[in-house]
Amino acid sequence: MQQNFFKLQNSLDFPATEGYTDHSSGEDNGVPPRQGEERPFHLTQENLQEKKGDAIMGYSKEDIIRKVKEEDVKFIRMQFTDIFGQLKNVAITASQIEKAVDNQIMIDGSSIEGFVRINESDQYLWPDLDSFVIFPWRPQHGKVARLICDVHNPDGTPFVGDPRGVLQRVLEKARAMGYDTFNVGPEAEFFLFQTDEEGKPTTKTNDEAGYFDLGPLDHGESTRREICLALEDMGYEIEASHHEVAQGQHEIDFKYSDALQCADKIMTFKLAVKTLAQKNGLHATFMPKPIFGINGSGMHTNMSLFRDGKNVFFDENGEKGLSKEAYSFIAGILAHMKGMAAVTNPLVNSYKRLVPGYEAPCYLAWSASNRSALIRIPAARGQATRVELRCPDPACNPYLSLAVCLAAGLDGIEKGMTPPAEITENIFAMTPAIRKRHGIEALPGSLEEALVAMKKDKLVMDTLGQHVSSQYIAGKEAEWDEYRTRVSSWERDKYMINY
Repeated sequence: MQQNFFKLQNSLDFPATEGYTDHSSGEDNGVPPRQGEERPFHLTQENLQEKKGDAIMGYSKEDIIRKVKEEDVKFIRMQFTDIFGQLKNVAITASQIEKAVDNQIMIDGSSIEGFVRINESDQYLWPDLDSFVIFPWRPQHGKVARLICDVHNPDGTPFVGDPRGVLQRVLEKARAMGYDTFNVGPEAEFFLFQTDEEGKPTTKTNDEAGYFDLGPLDHGESTRREICLALEDMGYEIEASHHEVAQGQHEIDFKYSDALQCADKIMTFKLAVKTLAQKNGLHATFMPKPIFGINGSGMHTNMSLFRDGKNVFFDENGEKGLSKEAYSFIAGILAHMKGMAAVTNPLVNSYKRLVPGYEAPCYLAWSASNRSALIRIPAARGQATRVELRCPDPACNPYLSLAVCLAAGLDGIEKGMTPPAEITENIFAMTPAIRKRHGIEALPGSLEEALVAMKKDKLVMDTLGQHVSSQYIAGKEAEWDEYRTRVSSWERDKYMINY
């Protein structure tokens, strides 16, 4: 608990009015955030129990047991995430809560893809007590709660294949380098589609809205509002929600937080969106490119490092108000981006979003304002200074994605890397010759290319660890091979008659 308190104290020593959320066009989130009076909240042992925002409660085992009884909770979902970013859970009844908080709930790890072999299958779920929350969309009589868990071996050691543990290890390295907190603000987009008479998803949206439109054009508005209210009930601070560029596309932005808490929130966010959409007869998808010819869904990831409560990316005397550490962090990400791509953009479908013409980045470059660059530096400075990586999509495993992003940035800082010159021109309008003259390389063009680059990047492989990297690559190579050998409707439409 002392370690958790240290983490929370530093992550909350922050101006309350300087958020991360940007609201501009589609994949172009770049308007400076609201500016206001700085009112830092200093967390202490005395007010730890009173801090309710962001679902930080400082719970003890006794608190959890008492709340389960007082709130008439009947089921508790013990949640964890597999290496491919799929949320898993074991549901227990309230009678088992004492066993749960004592780390005695066992799972069969051999049944989880990428975990362990059948002869070493026993694993235990160790709940993060501060993650306890009651699902607001479940019945209020006989409530359902959840605890997010770390996966451990029978001897009590952390399981090396737990994605949450992968991120925790990189965060430990950051702390060893003197950084208190790695703050992250995600901007996850998703589509809402109608379902057919059997409840299966279609690609029909019944939605004529565009960017920032509202009802009656925006038919998903009521579902989006319901999602926001449910998330607020769970401790999220919702900064904005709006219709996106494509028909049926939406975005809900919640306030930045410490990276581990942020990854937890992304997983819960996706669960809430899918659950409440289904409740309203819709299907929500975080698939990066569900429809050809329109914008895909990204998850722009805003990142900043703190030391002693101060944003180390900011230097009022530095070029563009950025510190040497900020420039080295940018350089580290650019140096490792090809090797990271299979993690930040994990699907065959991910690379159909990363093409010119739809505002998604496809070239390795950075800029303070250029929206065609991979990395952008939003205008806000001071405590809100941050690096925005624009290629990740919401299908990624957030624990692994944030782990490789942080590891790459730290590598840049450790080695004193310097990024290439800023690119201010529209990269999409450049010819290949001009891009070559500027030294601008492209992201991998397919999942296959991304996996080849990943295997060549020692930092990425070491960050994930041998277990996760080998299982991840094996699963993704099988996915690519299945896609490669499958005959598509495009092929039939193109070739059936002519040949």
